[in-house]
Amino acid sequence: MQILPVRLSPLSDLRAALEAVLQEHAVGAGFVMQAIGSLSVVQLRMAGMPQPLELREDLEILTLAGSLSPDGAHLHISVADAQGRVMGGHLCPGSIVRTTAEVLVALLPDHHFSREDDAETGFKELAVRTVRR
Repeated sequence: MQILPVRLSPLSDLRAALEAVLQEHAVGAGFVMQAIGSLSVVQLRMAGMPQPLELREDLEILTLAGSLSPDGAHLHISVADAQGRVMGGHLCPGSIVRTTAEVLVALLPDHHFSREDDAETGFKELAVRTVRR
């Protein structure tokens, strides 16, 4: 495992930037361990809902965690507004960094993650494979 601290600048799409980390480092698997920072827009998909909820305001990132694979990320985030109200859910594309996002990523060079159809759940779920070197 290789630990990679990442700092994202204002106007970065948080999810897209994290999905790009694997390609930039030629690794097929990773995890976001934690993050702090702020967003001006967050796209949250709540459990069981088909479409994300968009919040456009100054938001603090409280937590961010999930898996990174070459064919997509599965990330959960919690954010707080100026009154301290907390919301969370699946992080969707279009979530925009306001001032900074400081993210700790674990790269897993001995593994390859993919998202594959799962007959039991009806969703694309994580498939883990060991890479032989």
